[in-house]
Amino acid sequence: MKKITIDDVRNSFRNVPDFPKKGIMFKDITTALKDPEIFRYMADAIAEMYVNKGITKVVGIESRGFILGSIIAYKLNAGFVPVRKPGKLPADTWEVSYSLEYGEGKVEMHKDAITKDDVVLLHDDLLATGGTALAGIKLINLCGAKKIYTNFICELSFLDGRKELEKVSEVTSLFEF
Repeated sequence: MKKITIDDVRNSFRNVPDFPKKGIMFKDITTALKDPEIFRYMADAIAEMYVNKGITKVVGIESRGFILGSIIAYKLNAGFVPVRKPGKLPADTWEVSYSLEYGEGKVEMHKDAITKDDVVLLHDDLLATGGTALAGIKLINLCGAKKIYTNFICELSFLDGRKELEKVSEVTSLFEF
């Protein structure tokens, strides 16, 4: 078995031009996920960053944040909480609107998903402008979490999304583009 490096992970992402709209260069993680060694490396590396932080809940943002988020929750012996698009969750929810680099969006989370005693790790695959993650943090704050950490597999540093997030959360990513 080959020893995986962070460069292997970075190089495993596929660029898809003009998706979801013209002018966007989409970073596709599915090419990383289909390689079991790279998939394992990402999950292990992220979980290791938070092993001593007292995480009680991992919040994953729809939909790619669910993939590693649930594995990270398992590795940290924490619960998993989905943040979803409107109308997908069956019980009472909080809803937050946000701006994307290519449009507008809304996300929801169950009102009873997080308690004031929870230490939360918010996870998503990619940090671009930070709008979706900030919406997730707002949802978590509506529930009153004790502390929030934010993590991404990768970030597009040229879009400066980290700047706003660092005002409200400790932010980490495995690597940058």
